Amino acid sequence: MKGALTRYRVMAYVVGVMLLVLVCVAMPIRYIGKDPSVSAVVSPIHGFLYIVYLLAALDLAIKARWNFWTTVGLLLSGAVPFLSFYMERRVTKQVQERFLQPAGAGSTASAG
Repeated sequence: MKGALTRYRVMAYVVGVMLLVLVCVAMPIRYIGKDPSVSAVVSPIHGFLYIVYLLAALDLAIKARWNFWTTVGLLLSGAVPFLSFYMERRVTKQVQERFLQPAGAGSTASAG
């Protein structure tokens, strides 16, 4: 579970940054500056990285046994600017609390 979470977290940040570059830099240069060269490079890179993000998010969702709608929301969060950063924090907190607690945390069992 820890490996799946790490892969998801890395891809959430990478895709989030690439989406912001696409929306805030490449698209204005394309449509305002009339120069499609930047978006011609950034768009396919973002598309490829989004597919990798989808695989990482789906892997985590399967391992965490999330329902269909939670999984769909997680997958789509990589396509909305800034949402991947918010979801990464939310998902990380949930997975750490639910699956990655130390074995003895909260236990009152004594050795002996």
